[in-house]
Amino acid sequence: MIDINEKEELAALLPEVVTLARAAGQVVMEIYGELNPAVEYKSDHSPLTQADLVSHHTIEKGLLRLAPYWPVLSEESKEIPFEQRKSWEYFWLVDPIDGTKEFLKRSGEFTINIALMERSAPILGVVFAPVFDKLYYGARGAGCWLADRGQVSQIRTARSGNGKTRVVVSRSHGSGEEDIGRFTGDAANCEFVSMGSSLKFCLVAEGVADVYPRIGPTMEWDTAAAQCLVEEAGGTVTDLEGNPMYYNKPNLLNPGFIAKGRR
Repeated sequence: MIDINEKEELAALLPEVVTLARAAGQVVMEIYGELNPAVEYKSDHSPLTQADLVSHHTIEKGLLRLAPYWPVLSEESKEIPFEQRKSWEYFWLVDPIDGTKEFLKRSGEFTINIALMERSAPILGVVFAPVFDKLYYGARGAGCWLADRGQVSQIRTARSGNGKTRVVVSRSHGSGEEDIGRFTGDAANCEFVSMGSSLKFCLVAEGVADVYPRIGPTMEWDTAAAQCLVEEAGGTVTDLEGNPMYYNKPNLLNPGFIAKGRR
């Protein structure tokens, strides 16, 4: 078993997970190229496509080969009771396609999210946007990196300044602009950009946006990988009261949260 208490060993996992995310992206893009992909709807009325399932199986099989001693919790997994999950020290938390609505709208603003968790916190994150060929990755102590169409660079969140606050908001779930003053203190001094999926976090991580507030519902697999990226890029992700985000809860629904760059 890999000793992930060592920073070097944790960083050594990243290329393997990056390769797996790209493999999932390849199979997703084959389905994305279809004119009318089949769609089903879950009990919560969220869409489910064949691409979600193919990506899930590709990632799950790859992670079990890479680290068979760590369980996989995916959006498309069968429900795993908390009584079974609560003893997990390390596990993978996966969203095979984050932003299925954007996938169906063909905006390109969907991602593949893979996180390695240490009990209640993410310690490794990979977020891949296959349409744009942009891959964000990071791990505890290893920083945050962006591979953008073959060009690799380390990225950092922006420092807050005296100019307008750049706020990224959800494209498919409402902007929440009426509540921005609660997070920035001055909604009139904000610039807004809409984006889908975990790319909202990624804009904060690479310093393109200053803050991403979210009041509406999200699930743990929606945020874990991207939270790791923001934190490794020098930012913070907390609940709306400034408390740490906790994962592997009895209920996997997240509270409202806010992702910010450096102060």
